[in-house]
Amino acid sequence: NCDWSSDVCSSDLIYSENFSLSKEDVGITVSKNDDFSEWYTQVVLKAKLADYAPVKGLIVLRPDGNSIWESLKTTFDKKFAKNGIRNGFLPVLIPESLLGKEQKHFAGFNPEVFWVTHSGTNEVGDRLALRPTSETLAYTLYSKWIQSWRDLPLKINFWNTALRAEIKATKPFLRTSEFLWQEGHTVHTTQEEAENEVLEILEIYQKTVEEELAIPVVTGKKSEKEKFVGAKYTTTMEAIMPDGKALQMGTSHFLAQNFSKPFEVKFADKDNVEHFAWQTSWGVSWRLIGAMIMVHGDDQGLSLPPKVAPIQVVIVPIYKNEEMKNIVISKANEIRDNIEKLGFRVHVDEREGISPGYKFNDWEMKGVPLRIEIGPKDIEKQSFVLAKRIEKEKINISFNEISKISEILEEIQATMLKNAQEKAQENTFEISEYSEFKEKIEQGGFIYAPWCGALECEEKIKEDTGADIRVIPFNSENTTANCIFCKKTSQSIPIFARGY
Repeated sequence: NCDWSSDVCSSDLIYSENFSLSKEDVGITVSKNDDFSEWYTQVVLKAKLADYAPVKGLIVLRPDGNSIWESLKTTFDKKFAKNGIRNGFLPVLIPESLLGKEQKHFAGFNPEVFWVTHSGTNEVGDRLALRPTSETLAYTLYSKWIQSWRDLPLKINFWNTALRAEIKATKPFLRTSEFLWQEGHTVHTTQEEAENEVLEILEIYQKTVEEELAIPVVTGKKSEKEKFVGAKYTTTMEAIMPDGKALQMGTSHFLAQNFSKPFEVKFADKDNVEHFAWQTSWGVSWRLIGAMIMVHGDDQGLSLPPKVAPIQVVIVPIYKNEEMKNIVISKANEIRDNIEKLGFRVHVDEREGISPGYKFNDWEMKGVPLRIEIGPKDIEKQSFVLAKRIEKEKINISFNEISKISEILEEIQATMLKNAQEKAQENTFEISEYSEFKEKIEQGGFIYAPWCGALECEEKIKEDTGADIRVIPFNSENTTANCIFCKKTSQSIPIFARGY
């Protein structure tokens, strides 16, 4: 199904005699709009980002998935370093006796904890928890490392795995029993310095997610009910997914002195007077990858923002005999080298026995932002066909215009954020009547609704509708409206939604 005179092939699935696969083997078989959950799982597996492990609730990260995570890691590390944060390492096992030092905090994790009780055939004595989070371990060590004001601020980030028993409703990247994340833990001499740190980290998170993953988020505080156990307050960034459910994208917690007192994280000031320190903790996980898949993917598969794409440009040579093959692949490699000089990640698809049409579909499935199609006729015309993943638009680029690829990738990145912002806005509503609230929540979306601040109203709304207060946006205080539930004077206008 190729027009050899123009070197352009259709993107229908085309197979050679020695490479025969059905659409069910390689393509997405359900629509994103019709069966969002199944669509998501198929994209994760068929785009080869991850696979299921032999143990229920665990997944294996494949190279493309790992590449996206490493890209985010690199960006975060650069930004953390500018904020005086360095990376460290913590072991995965935590003695139960340490967890008991902050019982209220640990009680929130206890139902999800995996325990190590034996070493070989011998009991270990003090049970060992497989890290659900690292506050207790880190702060036991911090109490040893910190002596005076000269040791502060102490700012350490840990790239870890965490383990929580998500057995009932697992979903790759979104809810798994083991997940990759980073968790930062900082210690400060003053409350003001610690609270500033909380907001600085949240801003780093927001900018990275919007600029790298092209996902718009709303930032603010969690309600008292939804805050991190052990925190004075929790700040959060939330995003709305295309199916109308909210996803918590990252959190930054002001711990105050809630951990420094039980763990004796103290410092002597310049007058040699001892004080309890002020602390923060914060983290994001690989659920950011899950959000990216949901927000940008389509019925053809994954669609990757250029900044995090493992391959930003793929080149597909088109030829019909051995003589053409050598000429076309040589030119493809030359183009690759020139694009790599611009600083981009490029791959030439030289797979044998597979038609160009199949390759087109395969790279669309994997979400590569730009595809170059080149054959003998293109070489004669000193140009190639450039296909955009997000709009399926094809344009001709001459060999001496290769530098335009930089501008095109920037445009794709910006367009993906703009499209996501428009979709998020379509899924955002302002509602003041509870009957309308209950109807709208069934359809999904972010719902801005007045709230009196009472836990009773928050819990009743959750019981009635399944919707949580996802975030109380900054500067959303409002005493001019009536609570969506009890009709008393409102305190703020939070966002309600059902979530993952």
